[in-house]
Amino acid sequence: MNIRARLLISFSKLALASTMAALIHTASVGAADAPAASDPEMFAAVDRIFADYAIDSHIPGLVYGIVANGRIVRVRGIGVQDLESNRAVTAETLFRIASMTKAFTALTILKLRDDGKLHLDELAETYIPELRGWKYPTQDSPRIRVRDLLNHTAGFVTDDPWGDRQTPLPEPDFSRLLREGVPFARAPGTAMEYSNLGFALLGRIITNVTGHPYAETISQTLLQPLGMASSGFFVDAAPRERRALGYRWEDDSWRLEPTLAHGAFGAMGGIQTSANDYARWVAYLLSAWPARDERDTGPVKRATVRELSQGSNFPQRLPRPGHTGSDACRQAATYGMGLWVAIDCDLGLTLRHGGGYPGYGSHVLLLPDHGVGIFALANRTYAGPSGAVWDAAVALSKAGFFQSRSLPVSEDLATAYRTAEFIYQRGEVTGSAGQLAMNFLLDRDASGWARDLANLKKQLGDCDTAAPISVNSALSGEFIWRCAHGRLTGSVTLAPTKPPRIQEIKLARKEP
Repeated sequence: MNIRARLLISFSKLALASTMAALIHTASVGAADAPAASDPEMFAAVDRIFADYAIDSHIPGLVYGIVANGRIVRVRGIGVQDLESNRAVTAETLFRIASMTKAFTALTILKLRDDGKLHLDELAETYIPELRGWKYPTQDSPRIRVRDLLNHTAGFVTDDPWGDRQTPLPEPDFSRLLREGVPFARAPGTAMEYSNLGFALLGRIITNVTGHPYAETISQTLLQPLGMASSGFFVDAAPRERRALGYRWEDDSWRLEPTLAHGAFGAMGGIQTSANDYARWVAYLLSAWPARDERDTGPVKRATVRELSQGSNFPQRLPRPGHTGSDACRQAATYGMGLWVAIDCDLGLTLRHGGGYPGYGSHVLLLPDHGVGIFALANRTYAGPSGAVWDAAVALSKAGFFQSRSLPVSEDLATAYRTAEFIYQRGEVTGSAGQLAMNFLLDRDASGWARDLANLKKQLGDCDTAAPISVNSALSGEFIWRCAHGRLTGSVTLAPTKPPRIQEIKLARKEP
């Protein structure tokens, strides 16, 4: 029987768990220069996290990957691509990634902005004529800008179940929907509310501005330059033996989801890709951090990639996904452009996005401060592997996998640090007056500094000032010195002048 015609496939939980356990395998390992990549024990806890998630969540097949320092260092398949052939999931298995497509759409819009072909603060109706007759919810509503679509602030209602099923909508039908207008949930620009319709409109903008179909533009702009040869929007064009078919777990049995063809809503969630291909995308995004002088090789400028993390100024307090979230502090999160952006107390800057789709679920987490990305792709409707991905990140963090990317010490900051050493050793600031900004001695005069330094030296004695300074920026840094009777903590900040002079030095005994 053709599997597309098979509406119901039943597997017992026990049999499926047994199949998964038998098919767990390592697909590839690489990057000797990545953190701890040569130590397989480093990943043992992560393997268990994803294996447990797959069994507990009734996942037919799943693949997860870890990218570090520009290379995939761990990729592991669990379960099967489809329940008919029982082919094992590998790093080359193709999954739909749903809304993780949005980052591709957003970056292409930014690339067109870079090329002078559109403006983010231009009205969306400039590029989509069908929007010009829309009735807005209030008399004082601003008209939708391109930027509002990127940030989900266009005033549309959240439309996940409806939007997913619109993927194959023909372009003429989409044009008719737009000409008729849509209802608004609120006035544009007043709140962030997730909208697939908004990203479908971005797809139409890409088509209209370039004069080429959206899928073709994404392929030529991003997929081909990044070597993502197996990725694309036309699912049935891929080899049948490589595809992970999508299933719904319903009434204690499996139902095969119909394959949604590419259409007008493909820009919000249509990409199909493999773990090996998607790892290239993750590595490329992470390569934009930190800002630096080396040659920019594209396909989009590093500074433009970093714009994906610029939020809409509608922050939310969200719990960290996963089992560790209940004990972690709340994240300060906002939606950037195709990515959620949040500061996590343990992991630092995080960029993430999930993908929920009929037959599929996915999640990606980027940690730019560490050059690490973790993602998972599954073939069950709205599988939502976000918890497993975040739990894996926390486990790797506790195991010492992450290495912070240190910023270089600028020449001006190095000079200021040497001045701070000299001031402490001499016990006065007048000998360094040429290195001080005009505010320095107005905020605390030279005699006051002499008394403060004398008190510090009485408490701590002589200090070893050879410790490196920890860089906050090119103009500020922090340090800790070991002294005869304790430790000293300090910081130095330069003024925004040419040449930069010291506007502030802080020195204090380090408390236990």
